[in-house]
Amino acid sequence: MTLIERHRRERIVLVGVAIPPTSLEAAESSLDELAALVDTAGADEADRILQRRDAPDAATYVGRGKAKELREVSESTDADTVVFDNELSPAQSRNLEKILGRTAIDRTAVILDIFAQHAHTQEGKAQVELAMLRYRLPRLRGKGKALSQQAGGIGTRRGPGETQLEVDRRRLVRRATRLEAELNELTQNRRTQRKARARSRLRTVAVVGYTNAGKSTVLNRLTHADVLVEDRLFATVDPTTRRLDLPGGERVLVTDTVGFVRKLPTQLVEAFRSTLEEVAEADLLLHVVDVAAADPEAQIDAVRTVLREIGADRVPELIAFNKIDLLDLGGGAASDTAGAVKPGRAKHLLERHPGSVLVSAHASDGIGDLLAAVGDQLRALSREVELVVPYHRGDVVAALHRHGEVLSEEHEDDASRLRVRLDATDEARFAEFRVG
Repeated sequence: MTLIERHRRERIVLVGVAIPPTSLEAAESSLDELAALVDTAGADEADRILQRRDAPDAATYVGRGKAKELREVSESTDADTVVFDNELSPAQSRNLEKILGRTAIDRTAVILDIFAQHAHTQEGKAQVELAMLRYRLPRLRGKGKALSQQAGGIGTRRGPGETQLEVDRRRLVRRATRLEAELNELTQNRRTQRKARARSRLRTVAVVGYTNAGKSTVLNRLTHADVLVEDRLFATVDPTTRRLDLPGGERVLVTDTVGFVRKLPTQLVEAFRSTLEEVAEADLLLHVVDVAAADPEAQIDAVRTVLREIGADRVPELIAFNKIDLLDLGGGAASDTAGAVKPGRAKHLLERHPGSVLVSAHASDGIGDLLAAVGDQLRALSREVELVVPYHRGDVVAALHRHGEVLSEEHEDDASRLRVRLDATDEARFAEFRVG
């Protein structure tokens, strides 16, 4: 069972609070995104409230007066649930539910709900369940001795037994412990697979980006994969890896990862850490950005924030501004869906992010430029060296062809002279044959 019930589409009141340095405009934009998240989770927005505060109220986040106003709005719109864009503490959530007379949850709960719907692999389901358990544990509530159970057995007849709350907490802790053990085993398997790929010396490219930026469409277009593509947030949460042959002949592995979002729950980052290691250990990050989004720079910043959290901020990055089919590259917006796009946006973004490329994965525009840029970036990670290998070391020549890019090969009297592009590891491995 997920955090939002789906016997029917629920009616939701959205609540945002602008606390400095967050502006009202930024808070409104975040509420728009929350509305899209709620829709993806299977509910409808009934109304929204936006408040400006200097600091959160310790008891209710929004203050008791605003909470009572929220109750009136919820009753007048027949809303089932109130969703806060800001993270609520367990105490705030409980206090709000008493005042509102209905469920009060935050953005984290909505995102966890969406992940629960969209995870399909064994690992993905376990990761999402663990994240949900970590979210729910501090939010367990009970009524003390009113829910007590008399413990049975000799020596246990004095006083009440465990409260139902304690029983529930212990049960969830046991389940979380089992999931952690299961995920540790899956993590070891994933690391073993990465070691095997490392031995094959195939370069790896991790596709990252804000949710719904078009990462899966890009992967499908590059590798002819058949990954689910929907115009919804977090349509896919399970990673997919495919092989890709670049124009220069190099073969690489491309992995599509879970989409990022502002205020990505820490529980998800921790639970998906083993999956996100794929990103941190990649040779190149292909950062897909929705060029027609209301604020692509804010989305870039949000993605980079998560990359820093998982230790992937040092991996080389190539930005692909996707969905250029929604823009009028001559100067304006091409449709109402891109109505927030300002004239010259594409040019401005390219200037701010040198080396980036414009693509439309949907229309196949710019894919050739993207492939060339990926190849150039990967080649820049290696160095061109000259080696002289004696004829009796044919094994070395074969290894150079396997692990490097042989640019030229000449046969002399007693040795082969090769110009090869190698990464730092292989350059050190073949250092004894290097000349010049």
